[in-house]
Amino acid sequence: MEYIYELTLKVRDYECDLQGIVNNANYQHYLEHARHEFLLSVGIDFAELHRQGVDPVVARINMAFKTPLKSGDECVCKLYLQKEGIKYVFYQDIFRKSDNKVVVKGIVETVCVVNGRLNTSDLFDSYFAPYLK
Repeated sequence: MEYIYELTLKVRDYECDLQGIVNNANYQHYLEHARHEFLLSVGIDFAELHRQGVDPVVARINMAFKTPLKSGDECVCKLYLQKEGIKYVFYQDIFRKSDNKVVVKGIVETVCVVNGRLNTSDLFDSYFAPYLK
């Protein structure tokens, strides 16, 4: 698939563990930040959705770690999106900017909870229509 969004980030010192590499949990933060920035880029305000009773939530995450990042490294988080039933599945890859090596390959399955109940979201269907093939 073709990526539909990308975001460049820089590793901060406090994200690294004793080995001097990014702690594995921080990659999930990178993926989430990229998804939220993507939502903003298509006009979706996460906080406003919540006020309207619509809560997109993560149902499952799978991450495969390939190459570590170190403090000061820049990385590019790229994503594309597919819809599978009521799930929106974000395929997210992180690349080290200096050499374009794959750092993490992630698959994030999300669902919508509308007024406290698992449901489809016409709103997301309309916002995501241009990106779904």
